[in-house]
Amino acid sequence: MFKKIASVAALGATALAGVSQAQAADYAIDIDNQHAFVQFKINHLGFSYILGSFEEFDGSFHYDPENLEASSAELEVQVASLNSNHAERDKHFLGDDFLDAGEYPTATFSSTGFEPTGEGEGVLSGDLTLHGETQQIEMPVTLLGEGEDPWGNYRAGFEGSTTLELADYGIDMSAYPEAMRELELYVTFEGIRQ
Repeated sequence: MFKKIASVAALGATALAGVSQAQAADYAIDIDNQHAFVQFKINHLGFSYILGSFEEFDGSFHYDPENLEASSAELEVQVASLNSNHAERDKHFLGDDFLDAGEYPTATFSSTGFEPTGEGEGVLSGDLTLHGETQQIEMPVTLLGEGEDPWGNYRAGFEGSTTLELADYGIDMSAYPEAMRELELYVTFEGIRQ
């Protein structure tokens, strides 16, 4: 859903500023080798949780260790790629009652700012469009690491999470227990410097 959401969020990691190879650059999220994930967790009737992921997405981010506030991220998620490990439930989630993937096939995130909050940490803000509704969100992010890989690429990895109120995106959960009316979004990814 939120393809890029957390992706760049972690970009702001101030720890990068001290790394000699760190430099202002654009990064492509490594989706080809499955080093990126957009996942969600939602309560099930107050009894347990449903975990799932969106398996088709793409995105990129910009990171400048000398000017962290200039970091940015873009993400696009194919909503129909939702997988909660149960085909009938997925069909229900993707139908008119919830995500309505036929009418709203993509979810997007476009950052509007980044605020460093500590070493390797920050808050990524931006516009998340889901189910035809756009809301500004904030996602705390953390730098997981950066450096050269064994194949000569330079990588940076981040994770972040945030909670979404489904009603903010026009998804009516009033018929369900209150515990089901919000969703936790988690993203983790590696980017390859271009």
